[in-house]
Amino acid sequence: MSSPENRALVLLSGGQDSTTCLYWAIDRFGRGNVTTLSFDYGQRHRIELECAATIAKHAGVAHRCLPIDTFAALGGDALTDSDIAVAADIDASTGLPNTFVPGRNLIFLTYAAALAWQLGAEHLVTGVAQTDYSGYPDCREATIAALQQALRLGMESGVQIHTPLMHRSKKETVELARDLGGLDAMALTHTCYNGERPPCGECPACVLRAKGFQEAGIEDPLLANA
Repeated sequence: MSSPENRALVLLSGGQDSTTCLYWAIDRFGRGNVTTLSFDYGQRHRIELECAATIAKHAGVAHRCLPIDTFAALGGDALTDSDIAVAADIDASTGLPNTFVPGRNLIFLTYAAALAWQLGAEHLVTGVAQTDYSGYPDCREATIAALQQALRLGMESGVQIHTPLMHRSKKETVELARDLGGLDAMALTHTCYNGERPPCGECPACVLRAKGFQEAGIEDPLLANA
């Protein structure tokens, strides 16, 4: 049996970044020590949950999905409220994209830490990135560092939050996925904020993803298989 120091729980949304992080965790901790975790939080596009389960199976790792529907009950953002269209521009009143779900990463990582405690795992891996963070304040390094400290104090644990993409551009993220052998899995991912498959190619998430693959000089496997 592996020790807690070697076990990792990867937050897997079904998207490009979290899938890259999954392969980073497999490379660092070993396939048998990695479990993935998704959240059913009432997101509009259920396809991402299907993608996450498919990616975990493709990678040969265990997968869990936890139901937390409070974000859907709160509403007020384009990812949980079907009456709000995804906007390309920043909301002038908040200074944030309307795809920002307040507190989402904080809640996700807290639940993940609770599950990791039960599993005897010390490592949490998440795909947040400050470089291409799309204006989300809960993706910043300072936020993650503060949350890690709070979780350690609140759970009397040595939990570590790993953010392999924190200072990587989308181009560098694509290159990392390639180097870790995770490029094929990109064909199974879902990024589009409009929930379209093939992706719409126009929403902020699609534009950012396309830019990364273009700059890396690599064809996006998701588009190649469309």
